[in-house]
Amino acid sequence: MLLHQQFVRIAKQNKNKMALVDRSTGRRLTFGRALIGCLILARKFRRIDDGYVGVMIPTSAGCMLTVLALVMCGKVPVMINYSTGAVDNIRYARKRCGFKTVITSRGVLEKVGCPEMDDMLFVDDLMKEVSGLDKVRGALQAALPTPLLLATLHKGHEDDTLVILFTSGSEKAPKGVELTHRNIGSNVQAIQTAIEIEDSDVFLAILPLFHVYGQTANFWLPLLSGSTAITYGNPLEFKTVAGIIRDEKPTIAIATPFFLSSYLRAAKPGDFSSLRIVVVGADKMPDWLREGYKSQHGVATFEGYGTTETSPVISVNLPGRNKPGSIGQPLPGVQVRIVDVDSGEDLPAGEEGKILVKGDLVMKGYFDDLEETILHINNGWYETGDMGMLDEDGYLWHRGRLKRFVKIGGEMVSLVRVEMELEGLLPEGVECCVVELPDARKGAVLAVAVSEEVDEKALLKALSKRLPPIAIPRKFVVLDELPKMGSGKVDFRTTTTLVQERLEG
Repeated sequence: MLLHQQFVRIAKQNKNKMALVDRSTGRRLTFGRALIGCLILARKFRRIDDGYVGVMIPTSAGCMLTVLALVMCGKVPVMINYSTGAVDNIRYARKRCGFKTVITSRGVLEKVGCPEMDDMLFVDDLMKEVSGLDKVRGALQAALPTPLLLATLHKGHEDDTLVILFTSGSEKAPKGVELTHRNIGSNVQAIQTAIEIEDSDVFLAILPLFHVYGQTANFWLPLLSGSTAITYGNPLEFKTVAGIIRDEKPTIAIATPFFLSSYLRAAKPGDFSSLRIVVVGADKMPDWLREGYKSQHGVATFEGYGTTETSPVISVNLPGRNKPGSIGQPLPGVQVRIVDVDSGEDLPAGEEGKILVKGDLVMKGYFDDLEETILHINNGWYETGDMGMLDEDGYLWHRGRLKRFVKIGGEMVSLVRVEMELEGLLPEGVECCVVELPDARKGAVLAVAVSEEVDEKALLKALSKRLPPIAIPRKFVVLDELPKMGSGKVDFRTTTTLVQERLEG
């Protein structure tokens, strides 16, 4: 399945149905109008020389139409993260992928403090250039019978690269992940089957499209399902987004714990009662968040799991098949193995090891990095770098990143477990992140970054009853705000550096 061609089929079948409600601009586009817009933009994008094209636009109708239009004319969009340093990320992406053109808008540059750079193409300028003739051409092209219309667009193969996304870089330098039509298409089909999307469903689409979670679950999934997507460009405006949920009444929200918890705090009881499914992913879901949505809005939340390299969804809990605390059962067509960290041998149910994944969802590879690709994919099995276990009922349980296990005094200690114990003891609203610091005698000791002053003695006393001595943190450092990635996840690498600097200073 080529995704741009599937979008055309869906748009032709649902031309009068609302496709996109853009709450940043007030634009409301039916599938028919969205198709015409894509065709107009595709005609203009054909003049771009680069095969790869940078895209730096917040989640919006404009961003989605831009990505679709690029794919329709045979270009590969490279999504730029504007939340963690736009200038550096543009330079990095250009160097890695060898392109010049970046499609953006002046409004975005102003908001993120990025100066105009060479070879930027502004969508605001492009829209001003759209003439009456362009609109007539687009409308006539969209009115063609589906086979004739598809013949005017880029064809290609399912295994062609659809989009390039960069890993979060929370632990090391970002890698370019090549995801194909087959990768994302298989994930969309599996999610559609798992959550049984209905004709009347409306998606809340606020995740950034430079993040794989947003790219698949907030963009391709609703549009290829013939559903309406409610977009907003800044998910950090918590009160505004909570108001959008109340006013637009979406039925499906797929987002991260950070965003969903912030919207919960900004809402009044019952504001989110329209939601029939809330899927939480990209980070672990705390119990209080699950209980909050249930008690305040009567809404059940379902935790899932995925990675950039798997398009992203690997497993998810569902209505009638839900084990709170687990990350659900693998999606249809997805194979999961748990193997021993040292031997690589398969482990039985109930034993913890490395999580390996196989299926059409596994990426094509890391862009221009055969060595890293071979290190992570062996005989089709992708090594996630995560630790977990499968229980007797086939539910997957996440135990943290392998790189977030440290060896202290010859024993493996899970930083995630320490964080989970701490979160149960900290006052509400206080965030924490446990980091590893080198130690000449033990090899490593643990320190905790917290967002507010805490009673260290009381915490350590309580932790001593829950954790072995080697897992007890030795130092606490207060950071006014824990560094975050665009998805809302804690940036472990930056947090570790800040803690080291504070302690050394």
